[in-house]
Amino acid sequence: MKLLNKSLMIPESLKTSVRGRWLVPGLAIVLALLVAAPAVAQKKKTRKTKQTVAMSQPVYEKLMEIQELVEAEQHAEAQAKIKEIQQGKKKLSPYEKAQIWNLSGYDYYLQERYKDAIRAYEQVLGQPELPEALQQSTLKTLAQLEFTIENYQQALETIKRLMAIVPEPAADVYMLLGQAHFQMEHYKEAIPPIKTAIKMYHDQGKVPRENWLLLLRVAYWELKDFPNMLTVLEELIAAYPKDSYILTLAGVYSELGDTKKQLALTEALYESGYIEGKSHAVNLANLYLLHGIPYKAAKVLEKEMAAGNVESDVRNLRLLSQAWYQAREDKKAIPPLKLAAEESDDGELYIRLAQSYINLERWSEAAASAKKGLAMGDLKRTDTANIMYGMALFNQKKLEQARKVFQLARKDKRSKRAAGQWIKYVDSEIRRRDTLEQKLPEIKARNIDDILKANQEAAD
Repeated sequence: MKLLNKSLMIPESLKTSVRGRWLVPGLAIVLALLVAAPAVAQKKKTRKTKQTVAMSQPVYEKLMEIQELVEAEQHAEAQAKIKEIQQGKKKLSPYEKAQIWNLSGYDYYLQERYKDAIRAYEQVLGQPELPEALQQSTLKTLAQLEFTIENYQQALETIKRLMAIVPEPAADVYMLLGQAHFQMEHYKEAIPPIKTAIKMYHDQGKVPRENWLLLLRVAYWELKDFPNMLTVLEELIAAYPKDSYILTLAGVYSELGDTKKQLALTEALYESGYIEGKSHAVNLANLYLLHGIPYKAAKVLEKEMAAGNVESDVRNLRLLSQAWYQAREDKKAIPPLKLAAEESDDGELYIRLAQSYINLERWSEAAASAKKGLAMGDLKRTDTANIMYGMALFNQKKLEQARKVFQLARKDKRSKRAAGQWIKYVDSEIRRRDTLEQKLPEIKARNIDDILKANQEAAD
């Protein structure tokens, strides 16, 4: 009764959530350019600082021109202008070089030339005395690009570089760290930073993002930590109520052995029309059988088979027959079981069919089914099958045949006593039959005179 195999498959969104979702270099570029607009360098005397951030008017104007080309998707022209600035005679400051490479990386990103974009952003970081804000934004962008090309190990290293220079990393930075570990299947290492990000949101009175909770849920699933997974699912359902999460919750209850709650949730989803199809309908039927509600199990299977949602294969037909049999509906149990038996090479199905015929006292059909099951062989209890076969023969008055079958059953010590009792009973029936069928000697008719003469002689 486990639901986890399909309902807990890792959502594709979790595999790709960092690809494009958090990657916003365009916005970073615009902000950087606005901050870096031409300004007179002012040096602070109170403490030693990095080189003053400044950009000359000509460089600023050329970068704005290039950015217009980038936004217009005139990529070749934009890259040509970038090279023109880089190879020009004017000596560029480290900050100007950084912003040129920044814009180049953004242009490559728009072209989906991710490796070229990564190289450009590495050039940004290679410039001396960068402002901390630019370092942080560039490292974050670089990590996201490394996610995009699925270089998770390098992404992890980049995130660690980022966290080393950020006094108090934001929640989404912790999520990047958790995502990197998750993608590398380091699930134990992924959980702490993901939980930290979620807690930061809780502390701020905000609802954690759905994808964050999903990521944590799947990490717990991979570790088979179902109690913690249950807690995450409850928060998911409370914040983002979806039937799929309720179905997954039912699967977790199954893993925890609480099949009553699993049944309650699965039944509610089925009746609301959310779940249908083979896996869920069959699972619900199994849950009904597990909790002693065979009639409902049969009705669900019958309905879904009729609708074509559940295939009428041997396995499902056998399950349907079992449900009707347990519901003491032998007449309804026979048709699906007969179909299943005819479509398989499993002798056990014919023995089950024989039992249903016996319950209905259809002895001829019971005998035929038992005989076929025994002929197919590979039965769990051949002795029990012979007892059933013998009963069917006995009730057809085929006493000698029944006796031989009971003798076969008596060879198994598990049925020795029962078969012996049947043999005694059959023997008594044979004797009774033979007695009733025995012919009396013929009496010849005697002449009336002979009778009178004999009477007279007796009187004298």
